[in-house]
Amino acid sequence: MMDWTDRHCRMLHRTLSSRALLYTEMLTTGAVLHGDRARLLAFDPAEHPVALQLGGSEPRDLAEAASIGEAEGYDEINLNVGCPSDRVQSGRFGACLMREPELLAECMAAIAAAVKVPPTVKCRIGVDDQDPEESLFRLVELCAAAGVRTFVVHARKAWLKGLSPKENRDIPPLDYPLVWRLKRERPELTIVINGGIASLDEAQDHLQHVDGVMLGRAAYHTPGPLGEVDARFFGAAETLDPFEAVRRYRPYVARELARGTHLAAMTRHMLGLFHGAPGARTWRRILTVEGVKPGAGLEVIDAALAAVAGQRDERAARAGEAA
Repeated sequence: MMDWTDRHCRMLHRTLSSRALLYTEMLTTGAVLHGDRARLLAFDPAEHPVALQLGGSEPRDLAEAASIGEAEGYDEINLNVGCPSDRVQSGRFGACLMREPELLAECMAAIAAAVKVPPTVKCRIGVDDQDPEESLFRLVELCAAAGVRTFVVHARKAWLKGLSPKENRDIPPLDYPLVWRLKRERPELTIVINGGIASLDEAQDHLQHVDGVMLGRAAYHTPGPLGEVDARFFGAAETLDPFEAVRRYRPYVARELARGTHLAAMTRHMLGLFHGAPGARTWRRILTVEGVKPGAGLEVIDAALAAVAGQRDERAARAGEAA
C-alpha cells in the first residue's frame, strides 16, 4: 500500500472504524533514518491504534528505525517481507527477505530488543520456487523464536521473476487453508490472514480459522463497509454510513486545509466511499474535477455530498411511487 495509506487515508478509515488496527504505508529504514521524519512519521492521535510498517534488511538500521517509531507513539512495529515491488527487489528487502529466513529472524530479534511495543511480521506464504509448506512454517518458527507473536500472512506466493507487482496481487493462487493450518499448529501465535478478501462476509468466515483479517485494496477502493466493522466485530452499538463518515471527516479536512494541505491529497482517498450507491459516479466526478483546482476547499466536498444525497432521495421517491 505504498503511496496509498498515508495519514489522510488513515484518518478517513479511522472515521469509519474506531477499533480496527491501522497500518502505515511501508517506509524504508533509509527514509526513516535519513528522510523528513516530521512528514513521513506524522500521524493524528485519533489514529490509534496504528502500526508503523517498515521495510529493510539491516538489523541495526531496523532496530534504530523501530525505536524512532516507538518514540513517535506507534502502537506496533511491523516488518513487511511480502511486498514484491521493484523498489524493494532492488534493495534486498520486502518479499526478497523471505529467501533469507535466518536474516529475517535476526532483524526481528533486533527490533524486539529495541522496542516495548509488539514487533510483527507481514509475509507471503513463499516466493518463486519455494515450497510454501516449508517456507512459511520455517519463517514463522525462526521469527517466533526471535520474539514475534503476531504474523500477518498474505495467502499467496510472490513471484519475483516474471510477474509485475500488480500481477503478484492477483495471479499467484491463494491458499487460505495453509494459513488456517498455521494457526491450528501454532495456536499460541496470533495469525492474521490477508489477500483477496473483498468483503466483511468473507472476513467473518476467515475468523472461524484465524485471529484476524487484514483488508488492503478492498478497504481502500470501497471503504464504505468499514463503517460496519465496529458493530459487526467489536460489539459497538452503531454502524456508520458514508454520509455520516464524510461529516465526521470534514473537521479534519478543514484543519488540514488551514495548514496548507491541498484538498485533493485528502479527497483522493474518498473516491470509493459511495461505491455501488446512487450518485457514486457524480461523487467521484465532482471530487476529481473540482478537488484539484487551485484553492479548492470544503465547498467541493459539500457539493459532492449534496449531489449524492439528491440522487439517493430521488431514487427513494421513485421507489415509493412504484410501490
